[in-house]
Amino acid sequence: MVIVFAGNIGRSGIGGKAWANMQYLAGLTALGHDVVYLEDCGRESWVYNWDTDDATTDLAYPAAYVRACLEPLGLAKKSIYRAGDRYEGMSPEDLLDVCAGADLLIVWADPLSVWRKAYDLPRRRIFIDVDPGFTQLALVDGDPQLQETLAHCERLFTVGANIGTPGCTIPDNGRPWLKTVPPVALAHWPLAANGAAAYFTSVMSWRGFRDVHHEGEFYGQKDAEFPKFLDLPRLTSQPLLVAQLVEGEADPLADHGWTTVPGRTVSATPAAYQSFIQGSRAEFGVAKHGYVLTQGGWFSDRSVCYLASGRPTLVQDTGLMNWIPTGEGIVPFRDLTEAVRGIEAINADYEKHRKAARRLAEEYFAADVVLPRLLEASLEE
Repeated sequence: MVIVFAGNIGRSGIGGKAWANMQYLAGLTALGHDVVYLEDCGRESWVYNWDTDDATTDLAYPAAYVRACLEPLGLAKKSIYRAGDRYEGMSPEDLLDVCAGADLLIVWADPLSVWRKAYDLPRRRIFIDVDPGFTQLALVDGDPQLQETLAHCERLFTVGANIGTPGCTIPDNGRPWLKTVPPVALAHWPLAANGAAAYFTSVMSWRGFRDVHHEGEFYGQKDAEFPKFLDLPRLTSQPLLVAQLVEGEADPLADHGWTTVPGRTVSATPAAYQSFIQGSRAEFGVAKHGYVLTQGGWFSDRSVCYLASGRPTLVQDTGLMNWIPTGEGIVPFRDLTEAVRGIEAINADYEKHRKAARRLAEEYFAADVVLPRLLEASLEE
């Protein structure tokens, strides 16, 4: 099939977000599909330039980052980064020809702020929601860009595995949300050597976007959830390290015994991000407050990288036990006491958890398992 994948590698400029896109691109290419990468910023490209510590509207910086990420996948010349009438990479005319013959347009994570006529040409269009709860509430509140994008999409997918089930409070807005999971391209994420990795690690931002207030309820970011676990280093001898992608004016972690490093250092490129994860002992992951509150079953595209590497994931529960085996490889926690017990359980039989992590990646998250199902559901009549 000919597939156009609309993502957001250049606008983020960080290795973790790049890999979240690249898992799809690598997986679809490995399945034999003809894939073109599209990044459309709408009328203007506002990107933070990590080299100059300033925002830029120049396309050269983000487009160069996209090309560097796609080169190892053989897709550097099959991509376009565009804003308004400006572009880098393949021409809009060439993209128009691709769309005219495409079987599928995948819009991943973010709505297209400007919906161009070319995007209606592929035989089918789908949207993949990776922020369950926040996406659906934005629809309820009338987000115009999201509404327009979804109006053009025949199928809506979500990583919110529990939407529509008892205990999950996420509204469906009257449209069916088909279930999927974050894929991992196992050929690009081999089982890491066991080694003597010391740290349970995390790569995180305190705030990804604005909080949501809806019908008197507050749906927050990680800064509303992580303080519950600040004292964890004082309750365990296990070293804990956090790479903070966005540092605030003050660092509350260092004062509580956490080791911290600048997130940009470990996520400047896909290679740096992968090295950090595969050099970890396990993941310690706190979820956004909104994910925990709604119990939508969200699981991180970062956690699947840990699993594929044979690194267990100790992650805050978002309703995971409703849809995936937990206890080995994936160890959920709900409070500080359970987090301590989870660390003890993983370290008590690390080899068992390491093997279980890789096995879960192979059985549940491998791109050659996830993506054929996604494509079949996208194109079925």
